[in-house]
Amino acid sequence: MRHIMLAGALVLGLSACNSDGEVEQADAAAQEYTASRYMQAVNDVARMDDREFDEMRKPGELLAFAQIDKGDVVGDFIMGGGYVTRLLAMAVGANGKVYAFQPEEFIAFRPEYADEQDAAVAPYADAEGNPVNVFPLRGPVAQPGWPEPLDTIITVMNFHDLYLSDFPEGTAQTAIASLYDALKPGGTLVVVDHLAVEGGGVDAANSEHRMDREMAMAALTDAGFVLEEESDLYSRPDDPRTANVFDEGIRGQTDQFAWRLRKPE
Repeated sequence: MRHIMLAGALVLGLSACNSDGEVEQADAAAQEYTASRYMQAVNDVARMDDREFDEMRKPGELLAFAQIDKGDVVGDFIMGGGYVTRLLAMAVGANGKVYAFQPEEFIAFRPEYADEQDAAVAPYADAEGNPVNVFPLRGPVAQPGWPEPLDTIITVMNFHDLYLSDFPEGTAQTAIASLYDALKPGGTLVVVDHLAVEGGGVDAANSEHRMDREMAMAALTDAGFVLEEESDLYSRPDDPRTANVFDEGIRGQTDQFAWRLRKPE
């Protein structure tokens, strides 16, 4: 497949450095989690339609914050339209795996989510349509059914959905526990979401599709996660945090938190 072959081309290019010094420099750069490290993933031709959103979504910086490595086994939890799935596909390389999870409840609410999942996975399949390194998953939102232990799980702008009143009481706690259990010891969970006003609670998740910071952190730490790093990558202080995130006046410009949490060894 063309997209997977590009990862091999990068490896060949590094091995063809003209001197030991150049190889050492390339190896050193590979250890640094910077946006430039992920330019191949950002420039993947399968992401052509995604690029109009890159200025606000900062794909290279997101992958660097998540510390994605070649060969990682990663879950995209509540994948939506597949923006993060396509980034991860090239970031983990041909020897890695991406499990792109679309909740059955989301598909029941909006059937297009099934089509978007299929479209996100298709570029990373072989000539017979068999997945190469990106695998679709569907199941209840609180029980994704990850088929193997994961190095990292990423969920972007969807964590608040676990608190929607459409779901049974306790869905958030069950889902968070399943994410914790799915990770390898020492694995990481990366959460990005729209910030609600302080104390917004469950009401903010339902009315504005925003996440109460303190409620989210309490739920995650109660499950056993430890906050490793917080980033201001998506900080937009001018957002009053009162508008629904889909309102045209604020859409794409919401103030968001970005956390990397670790499951202890």
